[in-house]
Amino acid sequence: MNRIISKLNINENVTLITLTNIPINNKNIAEIFTSLAEANINVDMISQTSPLKGKINISFTLEDDVLFNAIQTLKSYKKDIPNLRIDVNSNNTKLSLYDEDINLKPGIAAKTMSILSQADIDIKMITTSEVDISYLIYASDQEKAIRVLNDIIKK
Repeated sequence: MNRIISKLNINENVTLITLTNIPINNKNIAEIFTSLAEANINVDMISQTSPLKGKINISFTLEDDVLFNAIQTLKSYKKDIPNLRIDVNSNNTKLSLYDEDINLKPGIAAKTMSILSQADIDIKMITTSEVDISYLIYASDQEKAIRVLNDIIKK
């Protein structure tokens, strides 16, 4: 198999937080992330849904050890957004597949998703940039994911 990825980065002990029912308002979104930053909480993967009936959902990841602080910070928004729901999913691993030319290689996301799917590894979240594709998976699948992705990683 062709080695199409230069590097695999692994981040363990990652929590996924999803905020649902946020009214579409850039001020609300900016305030939420500003308050997390002011609480010294580093947010990593961020994904926003398309608006539906005036609401959006936002998912993001952070380290497990700042979860309590993050929840306390986010709960403060329930008074202004009464229907805000905070879903928490801990004990995950983030795999980041890096290659400086990844944006010039069509099908990398499809290929890596297929590899993970064939190994029965659930993908909880995906984010991309011009140089990487990051997958959030269950921590219990980490070793299996590394093993099945090994053939496409340049050594």
